Amino acid sequence: MGPAAKTTTMRSISQEAFEELVNENIDDLGMDPTEALQDAIQTLTLQGVDLSGIVTCVPGETNPVIECLDRLRHLETEPDQNLIAQAFNTLHELCANPNSDSNSNVAIATKNGAVELACSLCSKISLAAGSHVVPLVSALNALSSLLHDVQSTGAFHRCDGPRIVMAFLVDNKGNVELLSSGFRVVASAATGDEIVKEAFMELKVDELILEIMSLHRHKGIQSLYDAVCALLMPDDDRVVASQVYGYARKFAKIGIAEALVDSLSAGVSSHDLISACITLRAVAVNDEICKSIAEKGGIDALLRCIDDSGEQGDKAVAKVCCSLLSKLAGSDANKSAIVGKGGMDKLIKLSARFADDPSVLQEIMSIISVLSLRSPDNAARAIEAGAGDLAIQAMEKFPAAHQMQRNSCLMIRNLVVRNPENRTILLNNGIEKYIRKAKQTHTNCKDAATDALRDLGLDNYNL
Repeated sequence: MGPAAKTTTMRSISQEAFEELVNENIDDLGMDPTEALQDAIQTLTLQGVDLSGIVTCVPGETNPVIECLDRLRHLETEPDQNLIAQAFNTLHELCANPNSDSNSNVAIATKNGAVELACSLCSKISLAAGSHVVPLVSALNALSSLLHDVQSTGAFHRCDGPRIVMAFLVDNKGNVELLSSGFRVVASAATGDEIVKEAFMELKVDELILEIMSLHRHKGIQSLYDAVCALLMPDDDRVVASQVYGYARKFAKIGIAEALVDSLSAGVSSHDLISACITLRAVAVNDEICKSIAEKGGIDALLRCIDDSGEQGDKAVAKVCCSLLSKLAGSDANKSAIVGKGGMDKLIKLSARFADDPSVLQEIMSIISVLSLRSPDNAARAIEAGAGDLAIQAMEKFPAAHQMQRNSCLMIRNLVVRNPENRTILLNNGIEKYIRKAKQTHTNCKDAATDALRDLGLDNYNL
């Protein structure tokens, strides 16, 4: 293990201290307000002071985020549902893309208690009348745009945010708009925060998600899929051993894989297809789950979608379907099923459809590489189907596509390592020069290319 990376801790400053410095520039140095502000910003920046979350307005001017928060605090004591909705809509517009100032606005908002305020107001919004769903949707949208780092998600957790949001979701299972906003909060809050993930799982968010998927089949609730992926992503750097793999097994155990396969079975016309593929890939964390997905018809559905995506020229669908198929092919039992159902031929056919797109070709190579791993019969079948020609043509046509070049080298290695006859075929077709070029041109290809040359039986593979 190499030496630990050096980290630089930035200094911080309070809003009061910043404003005092600006006023000193005006009072003591005779600067005009604009000059005083710019001098303070420049001086502090040079000193390594972190100004994120600091309101940097010219003295006398107001900041729209602070104005909005002040308005919400007033409404907290004198609630008006319409005004609350308007204020939250404004906060959301300030803190969400495509607002060019969204990053600085979010920092200002969260530093000034926006997360706590939003949670407080959410818990006070009455849902006795249907019209009150409107301010709640606005509040949830604003809250989702505020949750951007562990400080903001930590504040959300301390305010009992997971319980508040789950209660709204449970009480409004029939309202697609509210579900979309609510699951957007779940996704934002769970991203990068292991503690929040655990809180939602303890509140049985997995069971609720499965129920919602059953109630609203093929409705395209994108944030629901985003929430599952966020819950199953080991992305909290503070945690040595993440619990997300256990969560994935729990999702699979209650039937989420079967529900996602149902979305795949609807085909390329389904609004949920891409999201379902991405989510199912996150759930498929072990051999048992991969095999269960195949048993539920997942491989059949994927191969149909791969065929249809090629016919329709839909590269987005082609890539996600290939990526999922590659994950499922990690199971040896699934390898045989994929090849037995004509998978090799379908993949080569797809490569012909997208011969001008290296991003699709690299996904196809990845699957063939996995299918050929520890399987001489599959490697032989791949060469028969045209995998060798695919590698040579793609490497020649796209010399700058570094990831595709690397995937091609990995595929070639698996095609030849246990199949001497494949070595002869590929070498006779001139594969060596393309591998050497990839090794020399792309740093990330060096190891893969070296291994491929070695397994091709070339004594001078290090050259």
